[in-house]
Amino acid sequence: MLLAVTVTFTISTAVLTNWKIHYVTAGGNFYEKIHPATYFTFLAFALLLLRSRGPIGEIERMLSGAKLLLVYLACWFFLLVQVIALERPFTVIIDTFLLPIVLCLVIWELGPAHRRWLVGALHFTVLVNVVLGYYEFLSGHRLIPLTLGDVVVTGEWRSAALLGHPLTASGLIAAYVMALVLRPALCPPLVLRLPLIAFCLMSLMAFGGRTSLVTALAIIALCAVAEALRLLRGKRVPLPAAIIAICALFAAGAAIFAAFDLGIFDKMLLRFSSDKGSALARYATFDLLSHFDWQELLLGPNPVRASALQSQLGLNYGVENFWVSSIVQFGVLHTAALTIGLVCFFIEVIRRSDNAVWAIVLLIAVIAASSVSFSSKNIQLAQFSILISLLLPRNQPRLAAPAPLAARGSYRPIPV
Repeated sequence: MLLAVTVTFTISTAVLTNWKIHYVTAGGNFYEKIHPATYFTFLAFALLLLRSRGPIGEIERMLSGAKLLLVYLACWFFLLVQVIALERPFTVIIDTFLLPIVLCLVIWELGPAHRRWLVGALHFTVLVNVVLGYYEFLSGHRLIPLTLGDVVVTGEWRSAALLGHPLTASGLIAAYVMALVLRPALCPPLVLRLPLIAFCLMSLMAFGGRTSLVTALAIIALCAVAEALRLLRGKRVPLPAAIIAICALFAAGAAIFAAFDLGIFDKMLLRFSSDKGSALARYATFDLLSHFDWQELLLGPNPVRASALQSQLGLNYGVENFWVSSIVQFGVLHTAALTIGLVCFFIEVIRRSDNAVWAIVLLIAVIAASSVSFSSKNIQLAQFSILISLLLPRNQPRLAAPAPLAARGSYRPIPV
């Protein structure tokens, strides 16, 4: 699992393509079409099944407390049957939709000592990507060429680090920032947590994801307003914490003005004023559905015809909406089943997570509605699943110590 977590946040689609591995490109052998994280995760899952109860007993125990995952697996199997029946590559739905649930099942079975190693690996790999994002942005040198399939994208200033794509990196870093903000226990010392949050939040300017940046800032602003209201109602704050917060606020304001004066924010601000046709692409996304008849919409159109229409409408880089893209690939029926399965999956994840998970689920929904996200072959959903299950587990309530026999009324002293 340590290897699975590490490669999930360091070996992206672009990295595999740069290594001449045919993960998303044409050609290659079957084993090249599966992400390395999937191999490590299924190996860990197989080792879990070899425990005392045996494979059948372990699977029964795992799923007995998570029955909604059975609905998700049924919906996934329904999609698998369609993909095989239409003779389409089925490795797409393994990495994209099966890997996240297996990751969660394994992580939920690990004890605190094992999870501590995985949490450390997650922090380390995320911070490495943040540092590399700053390096790519400031130096103008991209470590890994940005590719979309076989096409190398040039002239893109947004950093991607080892996460493969600027939007993928922006979404994950934004989720990491919100986890730090909403779960202070991840980094208890305020002197360390505030600079870490600021360091990661500022990197979103380098990665250039507008949706992730706006969503993260909106959630942080709501948390700040809620905290201000609690202070106005009389919440007590330790004096050192108040001093550090005031100093950090003034230091952040000075840093923002200095960065703005140096022009660091110019490229990101231009993304809001001139999106290079991104808005038109989203409009064309919904216009794409009008070119199919009802039978094609229900069961999924011919892939060749769908690809030709996408090229005609200028959607060569993908349909920037998860549900529209799923309808184009699988049809309305399978998209509805897949959506039901994903809802069941997230209900189970939320049930096992801290209340802070709601903010990240909101971010995931916004990303799915505004980008290609999980509708293409990638491990982005698996990355979010790891982040939630490792950083935001629900605290188990401590069992109260048994009361003395005298307090429970079962002991009566005998007078002498």
